[in-house]
Parts: sequence; structure tokens; C-alpha cells
Amino acid sequence: MNSFARGLAQGLATICLGLFVATALRAQEPAKYAATEGDYIAHDFKFKSGEQLAELRLHYRTLGKLTRDAQGQATNAVLILHGTGGSGGSFLRSEFAGELFGPGQLLDSNRYFIILPDGIGHGKSSKPSDGMHAKFPSYDYDDMVAAQRLLLTEGLGVQHLRLIMGTSMGCMQSFVWGETYSDFADALMPLACLPVQIAGRNRVWRKMLMDAIREDPAWNGGDYTDEPKEALQTAEDLLVIAGSAPLFMQKRLSTRDEADKYAQNMEKSAATLDANDLLYQVNASRNYDPSPQLEKITVPVMWINSADDFINPPELGIAEKESPRLKNGTFILLPISDQTRGHGTHTLAAVWKAYLQQLLEKSKH
Repeated sequence: MNSFARGLAQGLATICLGLFVATALRAQEPAKYAATEGDYIAHDFKFKSGEQLAELRLHYRTLGKLTRDAQGQATNAVLILHGTGGSGGSFLRSEFAGELFGPGQLLDSNRYFIILPDGIGHGKSSKPSDGMHAKFPSYDYDDMVAAQRLLLTEGLGVQHLRLIMGTSMGCMQSFVWGETYSDFADALMPLACLPVQIAGRNRVWRKMLMDAIREDPAWNGGDYTDEPKEALQTAEDLLVIAGSAPLFMQKRLSTRDEADKYAQNMEKSAATLDANDLLYQVNASRNYDPSPQLEKITVPVMWINSADDFINPPELGIAEKESPRLKNGTFILLPISDQTRGHGTHTLAAVWKAYLQQLLEKSKH
């Protein structure tokens, strides 16, 4: 990959549906912040579907040291939730950790105990490609949040959080957390999502992606020996469009030849994806819809979207309609600029960290 393509890949590093492991992520610089890694095993975990796993592995990373008050309750724990196809490790890169976790920064790891889990079906947590393939339980966001709570309470001994922050899928799970466990965290910071059922264009492109996998003869009902390459190429193409940033890409791909060359580089990305894992990851959003119970969320919320987000376009007016239902909620729409990167703006902390400071001030005890 030439220097131009590398530069563009770095710029798009966190765009594709909440840090999909596509070319952009792989081309980016290595993570600079060392974290402690571990696994928690949830025994006999029951999914909403009625399915069960004797052992559900939940992988996580932590930075900093947990502190407790006189009653033994955690006082400085921060949970950060990644997007579809990503992992907790994606937050250790400079554009996120370098802006937030360093000495004197807003989430200084010398002050906070930062928890970065891999969601079910992602990273080093239990997932279809471990061996069960299409026999893996059909998990959803409620299952993922329930597992995260088990990791915190049973695995790490954390009964309360200073903050829950989430990007893309993690943004949606932040709303699920706020409704399901309303007093577990002092504050919520959802980045790049909407708290409504996934419908319209957002659902259409997801269904196209899932259908491409299921209808590829090479998928073989999930029992493939070799990955269904055509399906994965289609999936990769859809992910690039969904995560695209129009102003940024127009400036960086200002000629037809540059755009064609970038598209050719993207064709190589699909080789790293697993069809079953990807299908399950996208399908997990199928029944997401926190909108009927938004009034249950009473803690301070700082909800941020970007105006150039293909997945959550501002012209729908959904955020403006739903945000007043949050008792202590603030909705911010970042205008499109040279600093925004479409959906992937959620991981460029320099763009929105001033709002995180406001939230921490508002929610402190």
C-alpha cells in the first residue's frame, strides 16, 4: 500500500461500522497504551433466545487501578464499549487513548480504572469461529449487555460505574445499559447512534450484507471450509460505503484514478473477515429498540452524533425528537468539517472531548 493509501486508511481507521476490522484498522499504527488483559468465564450463560452456553468467555482489557469508598463501592470505574466488528483493543490507539488516557487528561488512567471488554462474538471473547460456527447461540444486544454486567460484577467486583461510554454498537448498548440497569452508572456518553429500532436505509444495507453471506453457496449453512469470498467482498463494499465520510473522501480521493486505486485496495480487506462472525455481529442489532423506555434513563447523558454519518443521518430528525425524553440528556450534532470522519468520528476524541469534560463535571458527586 502506497503512502497515500496508508494515509487515507488511517483517516478511515475507525469508520466502517464502529471499527470493523477492515483495511483501515490494519493499516493504522499499533496501539501505544499497554493494558492488562484477562478472561472471565460465565458458566451456563442463558441467552434471550433460550439457548445456553456451558462456558461463555468474556475477554477484557483494563488500565489503571480500581478504587473503592468506605462502603467498598467502586468509585472510579469507566466502561467503554466498542462498535460492531471491533474489540476493546481498538480504544488503545492514539486518536482515542492518546487524547483521553494520558497524565492529566480527562480519563487519566492514573485516576480511573478503565475497562475495555470484547463483546460476545467479538475479539477474543466467545464467537462462532471458535468452532461452533452457525450453531453458536444467536446473541443480541441485550445478551451482550447482560454479559458485560456479569464481567463487571462477578469478574471484576465492580458494582458501580463512574461512566459508560460507547461507540456505534457500543453507543446503542449504552442506551440499553441506561434503561436496564438505570442506577449502575453515574453518566452515559453514547457516540454515533440513534435510540430507535434499526429501520429504513440502515436496516436495508445490513440485510443486504447478511443476505449476501447466507445466499453464497460457499457459506454452506455456516459449515464452510473456505470462506465465502464473494459474499465477504460484497460485505466489505457495503461496510466501506456505510462508514464513508463524504467531505474527507472527496478531498483525499479528488480524481477518478485515486478513487479507483482506493477501491482496489479495499478488495484485499475481505480476506481477513470470518463470514459467520460477521453475520452474527450484524444480526445482533435485529431487535434493538430502546425508544419505548427512554424515560427510564435519568442519569446525565451526553449523546453525540456527526452530521456526515451515513448510518445515522441527521436529516431524519430522530435525535431531535427523542432527546427531550432524556431527563438529564444533552444531544450534540457535530457539524461536518475537515476534522469529522463520518460515522468514525466517534473514535476521534479530539473532536468531542470537550463535551466529555462537561459530562464529567455535571455528573460528579
